[in-house]
Amino acid sequence: MNAEAVRERAQSLPREPGVYQFRADDATLYVGKAVDLRSRVRSYADPRSARIRRMVDRAAEIEIAVTDTETQALLLEANLIKRHQPRYNVRLKDDKSYPMVQLTNHDAPRIEITRDPDGEAQGASSASGPTVFGPYTNKGQVEVVVKALRETYGVRGCSDHKYAGRDRPCLDYEMGLCTAPCTREIDLESYAEDVTAVERFLEGETGILADPLRREMEAAAQEQNFERAANLRDRLENVEAFHGEGGEAVQSVGDERAVDVLGVAIEGEDATVARLRAENGKLVDRNRHTLEAPGADAGPGPGTGSSAGTALEGTGATAAADRDEGGVPTVLAAFIVQYYAERDLPDALLLPERHGDDEVAAWLEAEGVSVRVPGAGREAKLVELALKNARRNVGGRDECAMLADALEIESAQRVEGFDVSHAQGKSAVGSNVTFVDGSAEKADYRRKKLADQNDDYDNMRALLEWRARRAVEGRDGRPDPDLLVIDGGQGQLEAARDALAAVGWDVPAIALAKAEERVITPDREFSWPSDAPHLHLLQRVRDEAHRFAVQYHQTIRDEVKTVLDDVPGVGPETRKRLLGRFGSVENVREASVDDLESVEGIGAKTAETIKSRL
Repeated sequence: MNAEAVRERAQSLPREPGVYQFRADDATLYVGKAVDLRSRVRSYADPRSARIRRMVDRAAEIEIAVTDTETQALLLEANLIKRHQPRYNVRLKDDKSYPMVQLTNHDAPRIEITRDPDGEAQGASSASGPTVFGPYTNKGQVEVVVKALRETYGVRGCSDHKYAGRDRPCLDYEMGLCTAPCTREIDLESYAEDVTAVERFLEGETGILADPLRREMEAAAQEQNFERAANLRDRLENVEAFHGEGGEAVQSVGDERAVDVLGVAIEGEDATVARLRAENGKLVDRNRHTLEAPGADAGPGPGTGSSAGTALEGTGATAAADRDEGGVPTVLAAFIVQYYAERDLPDALLLPERHGDDEVAAWLEAEGVSVRVPGAGREAKLVELALKNARRNVGGRDECAMLADALEIESAQRVEGFDVSHAQGKSAVGSNVTFVDGSAEKADYRRKKLADQNDDYDNMRALLEWRARRAVEGRDGRPDPDLLVIDGGQGQLEAARDALAAVGWDVPAIALAKAEERVITPDREFSWPSDAPHLHLLQRVRDEAHRFAVQYHQTIRDEVKTVLDDVPGVGPETRKRLLGRFGSVENVREASVDDLESVEGIGAKTAETIKSRL
């Protein structure tokens, strides 16, 4: 695009906050954000950087997405950088996307939380795409609000394959989470009215959900159902805080219990950020993260403080861009936004220097995060320690990159490990752990209870088929991994690959055998040196999968077994209710038939059976 084309495109843009993309040949070259889209895009007609000038020359079009607030623009920008990996942006290799709420484009729309919506423009409804709201920073709060919306308006959350062809409502209908448009328990016209109410709330009309919750809370209090009233009160607080600054909750922070310390080291086009975590004054964690800088001829946009597009029009970062294009402030601004996408923000951030991005600063202030650049004392020593950690890795090969090279795969930044555990075929379970950038990501751990069978190969096949099917059907909610690590040998690996092939999930899989620490791939075996960093990474994944599986197996195995299990009509749930009501088997034995019948799920016949058998 030439200067005139940029000016002409800018003239048609609104003077509202939003995100813009320079695109060419169906690829996104650069993502940026702006308080005023028209003014910001128009500035590209006269780029300050030769590299950005070349980017503009290559671009064929400019796409935009309008947002309600500047903070939403910041969050949406981070999502688009993660999704498109534009070559002219700084990109954190292990970043995550911010959650959004999506209403699908169906006759009976589905509500879902997603990090990869089918349509990119938030809040934009069209005949061919979904309606998307967000992004939001607090996933837990979003989940509470979406559940409240479903309980109030009955909007379905099931996948399309579960929705189609049903002849009776599912359990969600019985639980009051869905009005069952699948079987026309509600007609589509009435269902559409409920969907419209949900949209109105997500667009900012808080009362449409808060009012019925408040009435229900007050009714529960009057009935002296105080536990339910307290639960509804907590839910109401989440709902009323949902439409805070930027469309996400502002988290209140008390004393500084958690402090993150960042250090940055840059060598050529390589950048490393070391992060130290201090909790209650003690250093508890440290890790390093690699950022992928723009290509050799890339650079920051004009008037920004970051080649990640992390400064908005009108901020004080322009001078920083001219003075230190692509320097430490650029890396800090890009890292902070992209890293904390799906992680809890600390109470305080200690930085080696200012990041120079006013919009990032406003976001952190709204979230209650104190940002400091210490000059002396203990905090300054922590920053220096973070800098030393960053310098250890800059320009070098980290263990994830070494593993990817050794296995000849594209990346090993996100690795999932699998193991199964059982006792002679009893209490069989499977574990699925996740490592991101070499560190355990416990929020993404999963576990699965398997059918009891004394066959490790079949157990592993069932576990991998479960994982693969959830991924293919879009029900898992986690990004696809770069690599799967199977705890075992050739047999376990073949079973796992059979499951992947049957479902059609194309992800590389290897096995790590404990005996000789052999790395087994479909084509060959490796015996790497015992001090190889990439072998250590695989061992950590394998050992954590084993620990998690054994822990779950012990939980299942050690479930209380009582004589109640031998009573006809008493299953695990009924047994739990009985023990919860009476406290022990002995008390159940002494209970009268009327007392037994007072327990949910126990009728007269079952109560008589329990009394006679005990």
